[in-house]
Amino acid sequence: MWKRQRGGALRARARPRWNSLQKRDEENRYDAIRQAGLLTTIPFLLAASPIIGFLIGRFIDRKAGTEPIFSAVFVLLGFIAGAIQVVRVVRTAGESKDKRDKNRGA
Repeated sequence: MWKRQRGGALRARARPRWNSLQKRDEENRYDAIRQAGLLTTIPFLLAASPIIGFLIGRFIDRKAGTEPIFSAVFVLLGFIAGAIQVVRVVRTAGESKDKRDKNRGA
């Protein structure tokens, strides 16, 4: 706790700088990175779902001999599935923020 200086005088040592504000800043940084990771999945969800739906519909169309019907239906289903997943991701990101705020008493 105390450090002896030159000449024999005692001086208080500096306390570690790890205090509650720095801890909160680190938690905020972690939460921001986590939220950014969640939200960057949205474009991939919106792009991948209709593409996968098209590929499934095209496969069924080729096997059944009905060329554009199943492709269109599964592309539409892909858009719907992508929108549902986007809502879930946004809701998850919002819930994690609400939990953090509640735990901190904000």
